Amino acid sequence: MKAIINDAELHYEDFGRQTATPVVLIHGFPFSHAMWQPQIELLKSKYRVIAYDVRGHGNSEVGDGQYLIEFFVDDLIGLLDHLKIEKTILCGLSMGGYTALRAVERNPERFHALILCDTSSEADTNEGKLRRSSTIKVVKRDGVKAFAETFLKAVFTPESLENRVDIVQFIRDIIGSASPIGICGTLLALAGRTETTSSLPTMKLPTLILVGELDKLTPPSISQMMHSKLPNSELHILPRAAHLSNLENPEEFNTHLLNFLNKLEERDT
Repeated sequence: MKAIINDAELHYEDFGRQTATPVVLIHGFPFSHAMWQPQIELLKSKYRVIAYDVRGHGNSEVGDGQYLIEFFVDDLIGLLDHLKIEKTILCGLSMGGYTALRAVERNPERFHALILCDTSSEADTNEGKLRRSSTIKVVKRDGVKAFAETFLKAVFTPESLENRVDIVQFIRDIIGSASPIGICGTLLALAGRTETTSSLPTMKLPTLILVGELDKLTPPSISQMMHSKLPNSELHILPRAAHLSNLENPEEFNTHLLNFLNKLEERDT
């Protein structure tokens, strides 16, 4: 499905009954909504599941590549308005988590609960900004496919790279089809994002934090810090998983996800 949100055409998928409790999934960089397939299949029989492509990703419009996380939050709120969803459960992985945290900071009244996966509330350090700059140069010089091969090594465990060729190829294909303008524009947005750590103690909504034990990009120590500051949170560290914990260990990821959603349901009845 397509919708014009803030002058950009966004692609989204809407699964399940329209009257069911909505769950919105925000993918990581530089992926698409397709990365959530195991969770969509799990949830769509009971929940209304919205999975969309962030601008510059997947089948959404690329535009001029001048992005900020603020624009991604504007798009999220705009999509909720378009779908007439007043309040939702929000789930984001990595970049999706940055967007989710800023959305809750800006518009807390729009969210029932928060699910943070392999993400961080911190802004980029100077070293991090310089790494983003180097990556932009790689994309511009060597192309998206060369960037993808390096990026795959950062987001998967060595075991997955060797033995899970299906999911590795699945993500390789998603990255390989991405626009270089979208990739570079998003890297600028990630480098320029604000921190949300100082706001964590004010975020009272129920929060589930999931992270792969071998995540090098947003390691468990960051999730532990967020857990210590979020007053109504629970944390689970997933074995045999790195940055894409929802794909590398979907069994445990989905178990914790369902348990959390069931507890929300029991609390609200």
